[in-house]
Amino acid sequence: MTPPAASSSGGAALLSLRNVEVVYSDVVLVLRGVSLDVPAGQIVALLGANGAGKTTVLRAITGLLPLHRGRVTKGSITLDGTAIDDAPAPSIVRRGLAQVMEGRRIFADLTVEENLRAGGFTCRTRAALAEGLERAYALFPALKDRRSQMAGYLSGGEQQMVAIGRALMSQPRILLLDEPSLGLAPKIVGEIRDLIVKIHESGTAVLLVEQNAAMALGIAHAGYILEHGKVVRDGSAAELAKDKDVQEFYLGGGDAAGRSYRDVKTYRRRKRWSA
Repeated sequence: MTPPAASSSGGAALLSLRNVEVVYSDVVLVLRGVSLDVPAGQIVALLGANGAGKTTVLRAITGLLPLHRGRVTKGSITLDGTAIDDAPAPSIVRRGLAQVMEGRRIFADLTVEENLRAGGFTCRTRAALAEGLERAYALFPALKDRRSQMAGYLSGGEQQMVAIGRALMSQPRILLLDEPSLGLAPKIVGEIRDLIVKIHESGTAVLLVEQNAAMALGIAHAGYILEHGKVVRDGSAAELAKDKDVQEFYLGGGDAAGRSYRDVKTYRRRKRWSA
């Protein structure tokens, strides 16, 4: 699939992390100086293996670290130029940021429409809530036919649609997606990929956290590779997809079992976090 065209906004950073460190339980250092940008209206991929720190990056952005006994100990996080390092999660949502967590996390005992309405807590009028529902059903026609069905009985792909639709109810300027393809059949992964592109085309920026590097780089404008809490490689999605080491370790282009991307001798890491 051809990657979407770059934003006409000039690439100004809507979301920016600078030299962010995160510690859990005042002992475990998980992020070690992470810096990344998500320009307005673009898709940015954050890649890495399990345990690299990808979910911790999202928790730091969304204000959910305290729930996991974590905190930002260094660096800064800004949304549209405003610091959100210490902001509570609800206020961050009101500023225009929403997240779809790994594993979907829908309310299984509520109907599809009740799940969507739960995402519209920032809507101040009934008309705004109704408009949000209309947009969600336009983006996910299959959900409209199941609006009264218990969400727990939906397929995995349909549940992911509910989770994404619920996040979009707040009309975010930037959407954070944590492993949206996890556990889904290849055909459904393709559908989710196309939906992400549609969301981007509607003007919403996307930070896409994925282990499926081929899918992510196929639709992203730029990408970052995270290992052991550090950004070890970044660049345009096209550059990363053509990089031989990225191909070997993330696109299945070689035998990389038991090795770290940072161990590749030909690799020259760009230490953005030390700038």
